[in-house]
Amino acid sequence: MDITAARAIVTGGASGLGAAAARGLIDAGALVTIFDQDPRGASFAADMGAYFAQVDVTNEGSVSKGLENAVDAMGGLNTAINCAGIATTEKTLGRDGPHTQASFKRTIDINLNGSFNIARLAAARMTDGGVIINTASIAAFDGQKGQAAYAASKAGITGLSLPMARDLARNGIRVMAIAPGIFRTPMLEGLGQEVMDTLAADVTYPQRLGDPAEFAALARFIVECDYLNGTTIRLDGALRMP
Repeated sequence: MDITAARAIVTGGASGLGAAAARGLIDAGALVTIFDQDPRGASFAADMGAYFAQVDVTNEGSVSKGLENAVDAMGGLNTAINCAGIATTEKTLGRDGPHTQASFKRTIDINLNGSFNIARLAAARMTDGGVIINTASIAAFDGQKGQAAYAASKAGITGLSLPMARDLARNGIRVMAIAPGIFRTPMLEGLGQEVMDTLAADVTYPQRLGDPAEFAALARFIVECDYLNGTTIRLDGALRMP
């Protein structure tokens, strides 16, 4: 796809990897609508030159309304990038007892069901084909202690790629996923430099945290490369979590 012809929605686009992906597409000449639950994302989107819709990715009505607004604003839709998600930490059996069912369900609902909700409804709007990019995680392969819910949600994302690609081939829609390693996002920066240095030391090469601009560059390449379909790309500097 010619990147200047991209008409994209980016969920979770008001911060972190989503913001980087949105900015990268806009800088390349694409039209972008940011979906975010935080209404403060509207001013961020305006500064970037993007459209904005306040959307709850788990709610069908909210997503449908956001997509309608996005299609009207951009004159169509052919790209959807799912970056909205939450990171939770809770052991299967901890000091306070078993993992709560409510927190497990919430993680799955936002990270996995939310991504699928966007994908299925966006696909219905892609009348001339397109591409869907979901965000998995290194945790899908190397989940650590306390990541049962998060790793399960991200493993589900990796499992979506091939069957969704097969389902949507007749519609000319590709489906890919990116599995980032440890990236320098505002959330991670809040942990402090010492923690970030410790995390970076485990990366094989280059021995540093990922730059959100690198995530954005890969997302753009996936949009542009029509032969990428049905798989997950790890973006982690060969990091394998212990």
